[in-house]
This record gives sequence, C-alpha cells and structure tokens, in this order.
Amino acid sequence: MLITASTLYRDTGNFLRHQLVNIVLIVFFTSCVMAVVSKIFMPSLEEVQLLGEDVLSGATRSLIEMVQNMSPEQQKVLLRLSIAGTLSSLIGHALLLGGMLSLISIASSGRPVTALHAVGASCSNLLRLLSLTFLMMLSIQIGFMSLVVPGILLAITLALSPMVITTEKVGLINAIYTSGQLGWINIKLIAPVVSFWILGKLLVLLIASQLVILPPDVAIVFLDILSNFFSSILIIYLARLYMLLKS
Repeated sequence: MLITASTLYRDTGNFLRHQLVNIVLIVFFTSCVMAVVSKIFMPSLEEVQLLGEDVLSGATRSLIEMVQNMSPEQQKVLLRLSIAGTLSSLIGHALLLGGMLSLISIASSGRPVTALHAVGASCSNLLRLLSLTFLMMLSIQIGFMSLVVPGILLAITLALSPMVITTEKVGLINAIYTSGQLGWINIKLIAPVVSFWILGKLLVLLIASQLVILPPDVAIVFLDILSNFFSSILIIYLARLYMLLKS
C-alpha cells in the first residue's frame, strides 16, 4: 500500500477536528500536571535569586565554567531547577503520549471515548512510556548538544517507538530498534512533521519572551499547553502512519 504525506495530513486533520475537545482536555490535564510537578520540586524565589543575574541570563561562556564558578549553595539550587524541569517534562510527555495513543486507539476502533476514559486506559502503559520517554529525551538532547544534526536524526528514527511499545507490547530495546528501522525507511514521511514540531517548540520559546506581563505560573501553564498541543498533532500523525504501515 502506497502511503503519501497528503493522506497522512488529511487523516491527521480529520482526527483533530473530530476529537478536538478530547485532545484539548488531555493537553490541558497534562499541562496542569507538569505545572504541579514543577512547582513541587522548584526551589523558592529567594533560592533562585541566589544564582545571580549572570547565571540566569546565561552570560557565562560555558555550562562547565558556570558550574565551576558557583558556590555549593548555588550548585544545589541549579540542580533542583534541573530536576524540576526534567521531571516535569518527563512525566508530562509520558502522560500526553499515553492519553493520546489511547484516544487514537479507542476512537479508531469506532467506540465512544472521552478524555478521562483515554487517560485512564493509558495507565497500564505509563511505566513503559515513562522509561521510553526518558531514553528518547536523553539521546535526542545529547544529539542536539553535539552537532544538532544527530539530534534531528534521532528524533526522526525514534519517533515511532511509542507506537511500537504500546501496540506490540515489546521491550524498550525492541521498540527502539523497530522504530529505527521503520523511521529510516519512511524518513521522507516523518522528517517534515518532526521539523514542524521542532519549529513549533521554537515558536513557544519566542512567545515565552513576550509573556513577562503574566504571572509566572500562568505563563508556564499557557506555554505548556501550546507546546503539548503541537506534540499532540505530531502523535496523531505518527500513530496514523504506524497504523498504515502495519495494515
């Protein structure tokens, strides 16, 4: 069966239109969870101010130099900031993946579904998705930190692994290996939408610089909602592609 990008775009648009309310609810729920997790682990404002303006603005020449020039108290605050951001992103992405993939699976079978039902149905896969998300985030970030291009290639080749691990019920390594094979073969179908997702993330960063007038908590939730909505479109597209590849 010949799979074209236009078919995938049309299918993604149709699903987005018919399930928009459920998608928005899942995105909103996920963003709120991310905000709560971040709030729990985030250091207080007084502790953050210990880092100083140079550190917060990234004025130092390198990360290693910045950490070396910090006091032990500043290093602890930076570590807590890193943990808060990592855990928030990790848990949020796993919840979004689980909820969206369950929504797609149930809706595609013709059964009625709600956002609450989809999130509840994803609970059995959350631990595996959490582990997979951690490995994906780690490897992609390392790729971006090295030469950028490896990060983009990893984002493309690993893109189908959440669909593989939830559909085929295989282990992490098998899911990553299978995704790598399928991703490389179908790189022309995956690369454009992954590029769109990356541009969406950059757009969120640009918008973030314009939200200084909003309370920090409100701004963070809004940005998470926007970012997660871009991610949900990517998930729909990739899930539909995987369905067509397996049919």
